[in-house]
Amino acid sequence: MLFLMFCFVMALFYDGAADHLNLSPYLSYISGALAGCAATVGSYPFDLLRTILASQGEPKIYPTMRSAFFDIIGTRGFRGLYAGLSPTLVEIIPYAGLQFGTYDTFKRWAQAWNRLRSTNASSTVDYSLSSFQLFICGLAAGTCAKLVCHPLDVVKKRFQIEGLDRHPKYGAREHHAYKNMFDALRRILQLEGWHGLYKGIVPSTIKAAPAGAITFVAYEFTSDWLESILT
Repeated sequence: MLFLMFCFVMALFYDGAADHLNLSPYLSYISGALAGCAATVGSYPFDLLRTILASQGEPKIYPTMRSAFFDIIGTRGFRGLYAGLSPTLVEIIPYAGLQFGTYDTFKRWAQAWNRLRSTNASSTVDYSLSSFQLFICGLAAGTCAKLVCHPLDVVKKRFQIEGLDRHPKYGAREHHAYKNMFDALRRILQLEGWHGLYKGIVPSTIKAAPAGAITFVAYEFTSDWLESILT
């Protein structure tokens, strides 16, 4: 959904027959941010349910996604499915913008590197990137975005699981622990320090970086394949 929205937004800025790498690099950052917002609003309830099911511990309070869904609707209403949406949108704007923007930037650098390595100055030389180069660009983009935006992801997850039941051995949850996103950031810094804002950064980056790399490579190959059969 994110890449679909990105293609849609980019189509507003350039002719589909042209290579968007020839456009200003800032458009990739802007398009990524807008696409991230649209995709997040559409898929947020699923992200919320995933976080709840993953954080409840053992024994499980919610055995299935269906039970978690109806419990949230019953106790918190429809708005409960969008708990923590505001900090998520604040997070996704720089995250998606950085991910797509840095990916395009790294692609430009890789193409420039290919030109420097080439001994043939002819304009017919193919400077297209290899699968490995695309993977490295995606890996670097995912790592940069995650390192910068992880504190906002921590705040988002605190809001998502706030006030929800779990087994007592994992500790009781505070109801309405944070007034808003800024209050959450302030209290985490006061009580846990900067380390609190980067809890889980290592496994999160290990997950996000290769996932982003694989997704970008798949996106590039799928785009090329669709273009080949449609043109």
